[in-house]
Amino acid sequence: MRQTQAKSPVSDNQASALERARAYCDAHHPGLEATLNDWFGDMLPEFGESLIEWAYGRHYSRPGLDSKTRQLATVAALTVLGGQTAPQLKINIEHTLAVGASEQEIVEVIWQMAVYGGLPAAINGLTAAREVFAARKASVA
Repeated sequence: MRQTQAKSPVSDNQASALERARAYCDAHHPGLEATLNDWFGDMLPEFGESLIEWAYGRHYSRPGLDSKTRQLATVAALTVLGGQTAPQLKINIEHTLAVGASEQEIVEVIWQMAVYGGLPAAINGLTAAREVFAARKASVA
């Protein structure tokens, strides 16, 4: 009797998570995986794929919350974490705008974090938001 090797549910799940992630990013953040690979691929050749598969295929594409709510929660978390997260906060402010949040909604979420992360964290978050908003306005002018 011939034995067949069963497919691992983990590998099947990973493949579908990567497919979900790429579909999500194609719709909301085109070019993100390539950008990540450009930034970090020389050090970690599979970094872009790994981050995309994990963050977007296993978290952002989950049912239960819409994309805008997930992104606003991400902006809130990065704001509370403080100034060292400014690069990620700026990217996620861009992503939050891309999924339909308004500048005012982003500002309000950041300001709300003053209660939980303190005024310095909120000020750093508002500064990051101001920079992203100004850059977007300059790019269309």
